[in-house]
Amino acid sequence: MEVKRDILWRVYLSFLGVVFLGIAVIGRAFYIQNVEGHYWRSKSDSLHTKIVNLEAERGTIYSEDGSMLSTSIPYFNIYIDFGAEGLREKGGKRFNENLDSLSLSLAGLFKDASTEDYKKMLQKGYRDKNRFFLLKKNISFEEYKQLRDFPLVKLGRNKSGFIPDVQSKRLNPFGLLANRTIGLARENAQNVGLERTYDSLLKGESGKKLVRFIAGGVAVPVEGYEVDAENGKDVTTTIDVTIQDIAENALLKMMIENECEHGTCMVMEVATGKIKAIANLGRTPEGNYWEDLNYGLRATEPGSTFKLATMLSVLEDKYATLSTHVNLEGGKWQYGRRTVFDSEKHGKYDVTIKEAFEESSNVGMAKLATTYYTKNPEQFINHLKRLRLNQLTGVDLIGETSPVIKTPKSRTWSATSLPWMAFGYEVLVSPLQTLMLYNAVANNGKMMKPYLVNSFQKDGITVKENQPVVLEEKICSEQTLRQLKSCLEGVMLEGTGKGLQSPYYRAAGKTGTALVANGSRGYADRIYQSSFAGYFPANNPKYTCIVVIKNKPFAKKFYGASVAGPVFKEVADKLYAMNVDKSSFNITMSAIRKDSSAFNGAGNTDEVKCVMRTLKLPYVDSVKRIDYTSVATNDNRSVLTARPVQKNIMPNVKGMGLKDALYLLENMKIKVITKGRGKVTAQSQDAGTPVAKGSTVIIELS
Repeated sequence: MEVKRDILWRVYLSFLGVVFLGIAVIGRAFYIQNVEGHYWRSKSDSLHTKIVNLEAERGTIYSEDGSMLSTSIPYFNIYIDFGAEGLREKGGKRFNENLDSLSLSLAGLFKDASTEDYKKMLQKGYRDKNRFFLLKKNISFEEYKQLRDFPLVKLGRNKSGFIPDVQSKRLNPFGLLANRTIGLARENAQNVGLERTYDSLLKGESGKKLVRFIAGGVAVPVEGYEVDAENGKDVTTTIDVTIQDIAENALLKMMIENECEHGTCMVMEVATGKIKAIANLGRTPEGNYWEDLNYGLRATEPGSTFKLATMLSVLEDKYATLSTHVNLEGGKWQYGRRTVFDSEKHGKYDVTIKEAFEESSNVGMAKLATTYYTKNPEQFINHLKRLRLNQLTGVDLIGETSPVIKTPKSRTWSATSLPWMAFGYEVLVSPLQTLMLYNAVANNGKMMKPYLVNSFQKDGITVKENQPVVLEEKICSEQTLRQLKSCLEGVMLEGTGKGLQSPYYRAAGKTGTALVANGSRGYADRIYQSSFAGYFPANNPKYTCIVVIKNKPFAKKFYGASVAGPVFKEVADKLYAMNVDKSSFNITMSAIRKDSSAFNGAGNTDEVKCVMRTLKLPYVDSVKRIDYTSVATNDNRSVLTARPVQKNIMPNVKGMGLKDALYLLENMKIKVITKGRGKVTAQSQDAGTPVAKGSTVIIELS
């Protein structure tokens, strides 16, 4: 019995020991996981590193005159590592000594919370040992520069725990201006316009950086382990800001007046094919207008502007001359089971084909096509193909929709296809394709490829330059060309566009009015597409312009001459006034001064000093720690002079580069409009004058 009792006692004791040990293990595990978990997880995470991509600075898109159309502006997210050793050493002495002054500085800079609120926020982050505490998001470069000089922050990252994370935002200084054509550099969404077409060139080559993961899986950069990114190339477009502004304002005015659904206005330089303006406006559900789609590249039924192609075919094949007669049947002609109607009532019968074109007669064009091409419709279609109406224009924008030119082999070809094609129905072409045709006539028969980009630059040096491309040396004979020009000028003098002719110069063009379908409702809603295509001045064409506007259902005003025509006239009048020959005026030119750009300029102080040191140029420094400075020669020495910046006071940006001026003014909440390229030579508001947030300043560059 004694032996048995002794064994049981030992068994019970061992059991109790195991139980207490288990309880201790479980308790310790619970304590580590719930009390010390954050600390140990951060220790574990800190052992993990990873190489991540370092995004390059995206290139800038410029207009032809050097105005900045799209650029990247740096913004900063500011984090604090409250677990930094330098911040917590000696019981957090450094943190506590700087807490009050830092809180006061943050409250004064951001003005979104009181000093006490900032103090409480910082104390809570310190108590929680937050390793990646978000202090502020999306602060500007100017705010970041001030932040770097704050108490504690200026001690450096290891002692303060402050971690700046730089981000880039895409900015279009002109807002709506050519917004769709330029495109948007958007996160998590597909770009459009030039931003998309030349994305690979604009975005540059990514760099690499080593990051260390801390608590919560947040990545913190490791200093000293970084491969710099190669910044993207800059793009200089053919867009002229002034012409673009004229086109958009003229289009917008008509869109608002007639409550139109959407529209486009494009201006092309005759001799080169450069697109100088491309405005696209669509009506939003709220009734406003925005550049939502590139309507200039979308294929639609062109209507009467297509009649130029019909006239070219008939005249080029020598089936008729401008004096050949055609019966317009009073504006209504029965063809098989369908009826051809003229858009505008005129009551005319026997007229020349030139008069039929000037009157924009559907009946006249349909009769020409059926009379001369019924037996061989391919002959007519071959003319359309030679005019490249069956293929994409090749403009440097992604998203151009394919045209449709029917042939007798097409599944939808019918007995009425040929006559209806003759006046712009049963075909689909984009406004840009129509613009190319009219531009070819203006350019003495030479068809140019439309393009939007002049050149690409890397660090200010041109690496590639685009040249005008001739697609067709001659779209028709000289005789046909003279007749076509006579018809287009006749439209403005005697036909549907005679109310659009200017008393100061002659324009040539063609109106168009097309009834378009509204989905399953067909043509019941009486929606018309108004258009006008032409060039000016007619005797020596410089620009070709097309306007295409889709009207609302049952619009009271819908004819091409009354909707699209006034937009064309406003654009033409203003461009003619801008380009009128001024040689007859007695203008005394001031003496040209020598360029002193190597010795006279302005910009960020640190950058100016870096340039001077790199070029080994001696200079006298009277700036100290002011952010901006000017540099000029004095007795053969370069002298750096401070340019202090004050809140709500217009700074002096003369002599600065565009980016420096833009950084400074945009961060003062001032809207900037730029003209030219190079250094700032003039500003619309004098330096030192009070300036309010949201005001606009125009800066001119040499």
